[in-house]
Amino acid sequence: MMKKKYNISVEATLEVIGGKWKCVILCHLTHGKKRTSELKRLMPNITQKMLTQQLRELEDDGVINRIVHHQIPPKVEYELSEYGKTLEGILDLLCAWGDTHITKVYGDKFSMLEEGILNEKLKEDNQ
Repeated sequence: MMKKKYNISVEATLEVIGGKWKCVILCHLTHGKKRTSELKRLMPNITQKMLTQQLRELEDDGVINRIVHHQIPPKVEYELSEYGKTLEGILDLLCAWGDTHITKVYGDKFSMLEEGILNEKLKEDNQ
């Protein structure tokens, strides 16, 4: 295997969590284990194929664990690994910056956020 060289360390971070969906998946997993169907419901705009691919890549990079429950029907859950939990600070900062950005551009962030369990919690926390 050829050693890879990065021009700047953030390239290594983006290699693992970059793209449209990985941070979103990881943010959902910071709130606990999720089944694939739960993630799909929380992320209605992602295709099943893309979700499966992103989950595999995150698992290959060691930031999430795939837990298979041997039962009928089979049950698979995903959770942040111990290594993945080290990303929580970054993910929190990305969410906070996103809140600030939405407010700056659109005024009221809650009018721009989809209805959902995480956003309902945000509303409650801000009241």
